[in-house]
Amino acid sequence: MEIRPARPDEYPLLQAIEVASGEPFHEHGMPEIADDDPMSVDVMRGLHVWVAADPGPVAWIAAEPVAGFAHVEQVSVHPDHARRGIGAALLDHVESWARERGLAGLTLTTFRDIPWNAPYYRRLGFTDVDEPSPALAAIVAEEAARGLDPARRVCMVRVRQGS
Repeated sequence: MEIRPARPDEYPLLQAIEVASGEPFHEHGMPEIADDDPMSVDVMRGLHVWVAADPGPVAWIAAEPVAGFAHVEQVSVHPDHARRGIGAALLDHVESWARERGLAGLTLTTFRDIPWNAPYYRRLGFTDVDEPSPALAAIVAEEAARGLDPARRVCMVRVRQGS
C-alpha cells in the first residue's frame, strides 16, 4: 500500500470513497450523515490530501495546519478495505508530515459514540480535548452550522512524542 499525495484528477474518486465509507451510519440511525454530500472538490483543493493506493486510491485523508497542529478534516477508507490498518497508516503519515513542519501533533473532531469514530481514535492514541482552543471551537461551530449536533461531537488531539 502506497501513501502519496492525491492527484486532482482523483478527487471525484475520493468523493465516491467518502460516500461508501459513510454507509455504515445508516446502521447507527444517522441517515443524514450517511446521505450527506461528500467534501467538495473545491474544499479538497485547499487542503493537503493524501491517498492510500493499491494500486488506485482505496482510502484518503485531508488535513491542514490549524493553531499549531495538523487538523484532520476527513479520513475515509472504502469499506472493501476497512479493518486493515489503512486509516491508522494515513494518520501516522499526516503526523510525520506535521512533525516535519514543526506542528505539535494532530487534532480532529468526530462523533463521540460511533465505534469507528472516537473509540477508534482513542485506541490510536488520541485523547479528548476538554477545553477546545478557539480554533477548534470555531471548527465545531462551523460543523454545527452545517447541521452536526455539537453534543454528539468531540474534539480530540494526539500529541507527537517528545512534545
